[in-house]
Amino acid sequence: MLPRIQTPTFTIFASSNIDMYPNLYYALRDLFGVEWEGLRFVNSFGFFVAIAFIVAAFILASELGRKSKQGLLQPSEMQVMVGEPASMMDLGLNFLLGFLLGYKILALFVMDKSATDDPQAFIFSTLGSWPAGIGLGLFFAGLKWWEKKKQLLAKPEKRTVRIWPQDRVGEITIIALIFGLLGAKLFDIFENWSGFLENPKAYLFSPAGLTMYGGLICAAIAIWIYARKHKIAIWHLNDAAAPALMIAYAIGRIGCQVAGDGDWGVYNSAYVLNNENEIVVAAPGDFTKTLDSNKTYFLKEYKSLEEVPHISFKKPGALSFLPDWMFAYNFPNNVNEEGVHIKGCEDVKYCNQLPAPVFPTPFYEVIASALLFLVLWLVRKRLKVPGQLFALYLIFNGLERFFVEKIRVNVKMNFLGLHPTQAEIISTFLFLSGLVLWFYLQKKQPKTASQE
Repeated sequence: MLPRIQTPTFTIFASSNIDMYPNLYYALRDLFGVEWEGLRFVNSFGFFVAIAFIVAAFILASELGRKSKQGLLQPSEMQVMVGEPASMMDLGLNFLLGFLLGYKILALFVMDKSATDDPQAFIFSTLGSWPAGIGLGLFFAGLKWWEKKKQLLAKPEKRTVRIWPQDRVGEITIIALIFGLLGAKLFDIFENWSGFLENPKAYLFSPAGLTMYGGLICAAIAIWIYARKHKIAIWHLNDAAAPALMIAYAIGRIGCQVAGDGDWGVYNSAYVLNNENEIVVAAPGDFTKTLDSNKTYFLKEYKSLEEVPHISFKKPGALSFLPDWMFAYNFPNNVNEEGVHIKGCEDVKYCNQLPAPVFPTPFYEVIASALLFLVLWLVRKRLKVPGQLFALYLIFNGLERFFVEKIRVNVKMNFLGLHPTQAEIISTFLFLSGLVLWFYLQKKQPKTASQE
């Protein structure tokens, strides 16, 4: 029996709560009443990450195209052979891609449901469909053979083609995706090193546990190497990427909020859950009672009940028109299955919620990042010094993340006698780097402008 997610209301600004959708199956089932089993493996967070990459790629291509028209970017030339038949390398790579898609993705639709009931666990396991993998691999290889056959010339020839920076956005996006995911996973392992040592396999092959800054840093390094190789002016590329990165972050945080992936804040002790599972203002002593009644859960997370992080912040009267969930939320049916069992939920998966409301920090970051994107978008044509828009992005990014970390749950580090989180250290570094870069570029303006 599949878990039943609470039916949502479309008037969320008048509602006391909103719903979690671990994957798109539950979203479409509750919103539109359709049950498409194939959507079970499309994680809501992953879906929004994909949307973020698409939107970012569109904005990056648009900005690079604008700069190319202004003469700020130049094309590069490369020689290609046309009219050749498909090589064994071409056929092999296409077969491998088709095999992987068939062995894992197509298998979700053709294998027994008992093997694919947990799609994400299935994706990261060794299970799969060999017939589906081989069949789709041969199909992809056949398509490549047919494509090359149609372009075959009696005498293959070498041609010179001009490629503009905006034509390389597809390759840049793929690089960002691959190195971003690798970096996000590596930084998460470093941040949770003791847990990784206890169970390395669980960390390496789990779809959960990704650190945003790890992905940003590793992807940036890879893209800068790529840009240097193809002679793309680095400061103009950085400026073009600045608004794209900011809006992509905002969209990705929508996925965090919708799926409830654990990226939430500390407990807001000004609110508690009542017997009807509604978020209500806490009376004196209510939060302590919540801790005591859920002692088993809290003591798994913290050494004592006194160490449970919480801040008491009641919605200001001037903002009374806003729903309570914007200030305190319990993330029911979250994808991490974190918390305690939801009363009345009899299903196997996604039946947990936090025993006390927390600050919905992903929601705050969506709003903040969207506003910062608008600022970057509005000033992008006014800043004439190459690189200063990117410097402004670093400043905004660092400030936004540093302040939200003050109410987020995260692993503390021992750094020079202080106990910041990994994100606080990196966000501080980004903020300071942005300031230094801004004034450095301003000072070197004539030289920089002429070089670019």
